[in-house]
Amino acid sequence: MLYIGIDLGTSAVKLLLMDEKGQIRNIVTKEYELYFPHPGWSEQKPEDWMEAVQAGVRELTEGVDRSEVAGIGAGGQMHGLVVLDDADQVIRPAILWNDGRTQKETDYLNEVIGKARLTELTGNIAFAGFTAPKILWMKENEPDLFARIAKIMLPKDYINYMLTGVHCTDYSDASGMLLLDVEHKCWSDEMLKICGISKDMMPKLFESYEVVGTLLPEMAEKLGLSTSVKVVAGAGDNAAAAVGTGVVGGGGCNISLGTSGTIFISSEKFGVDSGNSLHAFAHADGGWHLMGCMLSAASCNKWWMDEIIRTTEYGAEQAGITDDKLGENHVYYLPYLMGERAPHNDPAARSCFIGMTMDSTREDMTQAVLEGVAFGIRDSLEAAKKLGVDVKTSMICGGGAKSPLWKKIFANVLGITLTTPETEQGPGYGGAILAAVACGEYPTVADAVSKLVKVTDTVEPDPELTAKYEKKYQTFTKMYPALKAVFPVL
Repeated sequence: MLYIGIDLGTSAVKLLLMDEKGQIRNIVTKEYELYFPHPGWSEQKPEDWMEAVQAGVRELTEGVDRSEVAGIGAGGQMHGLVVLDDADQVIRPAILWNDGRTQKETDYLNEVIGKARLTELTGNIAFAGFTAPKILWMKENEPDLFARIAKIMLPKDYINYMLTGVHCTDYSDASGMLLLDVEHKCWSDEMLKICGISKDMMPKLFESYEVVGTLLPEMAEKLGLSTSVKVVAGAGDNAAAAVGTGVVGGGGCNISLGTSGTIFISSEKFGVDSGNSLHAFAHADGGWHLMGCMLSAASCNKWWMDEIIRTTEYGAEQAGITDDKLGENHVYYLPYLMGERAPHNDPAARSCFIGMTMDSTREDMTQAVLEGVAFGIRDSLEAAKKLGVDVKTSMICGGGAKSPLWKKIFANVLGITLTTPETEQGPGYGGAILAAVACGEYPTVADAVSKLVKVTDTVEPDPELTAKYEKKYQTFTKMYPALKAVFPVL
């Protein structure tokens, strides 16, 4: 049988066709517009997503027996606010995860409702990108549109709704709304009341691998597929990507070095770190996960290479950073180009180089950037350790993971073994795996990934180098606190 995975991203939707053995048979990408109606705002039209998905599915399945398509699963950009009226019409463009208009509402939630209370209710504190602050913003600034809301959903859930007619979401994606009691996997009545919305506006909750429905007849005709095709609840992009890299069950870990950087730690138990440094979300395998997100990861290296030293020869720039230089650099870099989320939650934080002397070289600066990002991810790992989490190995993926040097630095800064997945197709691959589980191809998500996810490369930490980086990291941890008061002035 064949399974379609949908990766509903911020700039495009990426669709893949996977067979029951995990082999990818085809990949199609369809782009759509991103709108910035005011500085700091970020919006998209949900109708554009659906148009891209329809065209993409038809192209994806050209030349194959479409009757073999058994299921569809989506991983999607999280936190976005999609609102429909009682006629199922989109009320306004979706407010996306990277929209920055809700600082006032975020401050209200964290400071007036209080971080402690939010943590009791949802397991998390408020961030400007979360859905609840967006609802409060709409209530205050667009009261006429707010009064028309009949359904609230997340981006990938709009796709599922259009495919099946079922108003649904999954626990992993819902965790990022600040409306879900994550530990008990139910909507928080108090949070709904705080936001001025009712439970009947909220989607029905499912595990990520559960079937929410089958294709509506009119949608099946548009896609060229059978009405028997099952649609699963799917997952938020990070949880879906974790499934795609085999990070399920207790103690699994995935580090993603993309534009932003994340460390995703799966767990069989719910837990919240004392400083709210990490997101405490449900996972697509039925358990939970901790996630630390730094806003600038591989983008730090891209900025340094493209804008500062003006080269596209990334590998050549790293060639001069030989093994004997690792752990010996006297230059440090704080990776806060866009402020920072985990662990500082400080939008005012800024990047800087520290420790340059007359003998500092171009290679020292490049090495400092790579090490600074690794130290930033280490911050989140340390927060997880305080909950008793013991990570000994991790997958690593994303554009930054293509650098052998960077992987070696990460392995030794973190002191853990790093492995690289053979197939790196992110949320789409995870979505297809979830669809295969829902259709009975595999009994559990864990069973599916154990058979489908394979490793191509392993990097082991060196005890001597790990000890050197331990000392460097302890110095790094002193820098943000020393500069914290300076950043708002800048």
